[in-house]
Amino acid sequence: MAAAYTRRKKDKESGAATRAESLIASLDSSPFLQAADDDAAAYADLQRTWKEGDMPVDEKSAIEARALAVPTSLLESCHSRIMEVRDFLPHCNPNITSDAKVGIHQLAGAARAAYQTVLVNSPPEEEKMRLSKLLKEIRDLEDEILT
Repeated sequence: MAAAYTRRKKDKESGAATRAESLIASLDSSPFLQAADDDAAAYADLQRTWKEGDMPVDEKSAIEARALAVPTSLLESCHSRIMEVRDFLPHCNPNITSDAKVGIHQLAGAARAAYQTVLVNSPPEEEKMRLSKLLKEIRDLEDEILT
């Protein structure tokens, strides 16, 4: 919404409208819908690893890796988009910055939910620390915009 309403004449003159258009394009929701489908498929495959005792080790490892990769990718995507919205805030129509901030909070919730799924899949400690750092950046931004 915030980007959609940052296309007034003065936004066009200042270049803010161009930034708004770029943000709108980058916030395409179809990758998130695909991530939901990918997660469902990865979970279905993961369930097979619990039921099929004779599954080859390499197949089981690939399934487990995918079950970890899907929420990891989602968390990274949320972080990236949050940073794009953050960078847009100084150019946003000042009457509706709250809409952009709400978008940050929604994406932050999705990132935390993805992290919870990551944890269930037992990531290596180094990966857990890397993703925790992304969450901290998100949390710090949320704290900043709430003041």
